[in-house]
Amino acid sequence: MMADAGSTLLVEKEYPNSEKKKTRYDVIIIGAGPAGYTAGIYCARARHDTLVLSGVLPGGQLVNTTEVENYPGFENGIMGPDLMVIMRKQTQRMGAAIIDDEVVNVDFRQKPFKILTSSEEYECRAVIIATGASPRRLGLESEIMFGGRGVSYCATCDGPFFRNQELVVVGGGDSAVEEATFLTKFASKVHLVHRRSSLRASKVMQERAFANSKIQFHWDSEVSDISGQQKVQKVTLRNLKTQEKTTLDAGGVFVAIGHTPNTRVFEGQVELDSLGYIALKDHTKTSVHGVFAAGDVHDHTYRQAITAAGFGCMAAIDVDRYLTETR
Repeated sequence: MMADAGSTLLVEKEYPNSEKKKTRYDVIIIGAGPAGYTAGIYCARARHDTLVLSGVLPGGQLVNTTEVENYPGFENGIMGPDLMVIMRKQTQRMGAAIIDDEVVNVDFRQKPFKILTSSEEYECRAVIIATGASPRRLGLESEIMFGGRGVSYCATCDGPFFRNQELVVVGGGDSAVEEATFLTKFASKVHLVHRRSSLRASKVMQERAFANSKIQFHWDSEVSDISGQQKVQKVTLRNLKTQEKTTLDAGGVFVAIGHTPNTRVFEGQVELDSLGYIALKDHTKTSVHGVFAAGDVHDHTYRQAITAAGFGCMAAIDVDRYLTETR
């Protein structure tokens, strides 16, 4: 549930119960992935009264990830959901409150800032937005079924798990071509599937991909089905011009058709860039004094758990300075 952009919080019709209790904090963190939890750890440790509103999916994209072996501190790797449970417990141990509720509207036009969830209204002196971004999906039932079992949205995260296998990459932009090229380090062959007859990626990246003998291009095609026993084993392609279907033996499908930043609720409240990500003015500062952002909600370049956590740390330090200066 999302409120319309630019709608006003303090309108009587939005509150069926006018006696609704209001709760005030020093800082409220919206989102509970690596960025949100890290920001919560640092803010609470700095002795700020901190609330983390996790949303309906605490842990962000990592709860749908299997083994994470590139997050520092875990010699033998760790399952994505387990990493998020550990971060959550650490955040709580530092003294931050965590509420699993979804933010449906915000008012950053005056202070204290107001944040409305599906069940409560909160006020705070500072905000950290850490709502992340969601990968665009193919829209197949089998895509959901094999999530974490061969279907991935991050080659850098999961590529090393698919050594010596044939893989499918879906997309035609820079991200898809970059992921296909990266996966050739591990895969025996990479099938790049694109709906058009030419790539949208930059010329340099195209030339690099065309020169790679491990990449086979499937033009004017889409993935119509994914199948297998327990994990991905076969991928069915459909040619959009001839409707002919082809089945590939493949151990994994990497969907690289873009991400959608989870910023709809902030439209009209903070400045967004042309892609809908939060635009930063200086380090983690947004266009609103006292509102900060961390992680994939503004970062459409790296999109890693470790970089999101780093941004969460930076945002918390910036909040600490802001709160100290504005007491």
